[in-house]
Amino acid sequence: MTRDIDNTPDEQAVIDPHHHLWDLSQNSYPWLQAHSFEPRLEGDIRPIAKDYLLADYLADTAKQNVVKSVHVECGWDPSDPLGETEWLQGLADKHGYPHGIIGRATLDAPDVEQVLEGHARYKNIRGIRHAINWHPDPTKTYVNRPDLVRIEAWRHGFGLLRRFGLSFDLQLYPAQMADAAGLARAYPDILIILNHAGMPVDRDEEGLGLWLRGMSELATVPNVVVKISGLGTVDWNWTVESIRPFVLQTIEAFGVSRCMFASNFPVDKLYGDFDSLYGAFRKITQPFSGDERRMLFHDNAVRYYRL
Repeated sequence: MTRDIDNTPDEQAVIDPHHHLWDLSQNSYPWLQAHSFEPRLEGDIRPIAKDYLLADYLADTAKQNVVKSVHVECGWDPSDPLGETEWLQGLADKHGYPHGIIGRATLDAPDVEQVLEGHARYKNIRGIRHAINWHPDPTKTYVNRPDLVRIEAWRHGFGLLRRFGLSFDLQLYPAQMADAAGLARAYPDILIILNHAGMPVDRDEEGLGLWLRGMSELATVPNVVVKISGLGTVDWNWTVESIRPFVLQTIEAFGVSRCMFASNFPVDKLYGDFDSLYGAFRKITQPFSGDERRMLFHDNAVRYYRL
């Protein structure tokens, strides 16, 4: 895929606070190992339905001076909620990467306390993700109801994050942002890290307005920060100009000090290579100061993921 991007390597140190790894020969990822692939938000996932190991990630990022990374859970077999964290900690102990781990927990599950306690035993664990995306289109939906953050059992699990010193990676769609802002206000001492710039999946006037209003409301809550990533999943043929407004409007809403650039690799490898993605981020932020770019590409990830 050719784009008008300067892919010249940059000496600025980068931390990638959102990527995935998987070894399909050893571990279970039902969504990647299906015999028939159903339609999904991401489109045709067959090109990534194969092993993506640490060596593959390091090869993809080799020109971009990625000095640390954070691995985010990615559909490991839900019957073994601690297995992915155990596997990743083993990688980190041996190779250094990933430096932070975001584990999987179903927050309204009866055993959520035991699961969180199990994750907390691993030294690189930093937070939890329970993706709660709900959309009227079933190909875009991850859960069976739109209002999980409002139900008592889910909030009980969420509140337990405080006890274990864990942050929460929030993945949802714009229509759910108002409820999420209420959640953030109710738990001001739990850091919430919004994934993928709020996933602006509906691109008509109503959908874009909902995204803008939702991002503005979330940005009023100081314990919410955001990762600018995953834009390819909602714009398969992205260009610098097509993602520019989402990058800049996110930064305008939250401020430079509450935003981070991230790759979402290898999922976003479906839509372009790592150099093109980070080249786009650099091109869009050319007018920013050196200090601002350091925050976006490196320092904020250190701060919010305690690296």
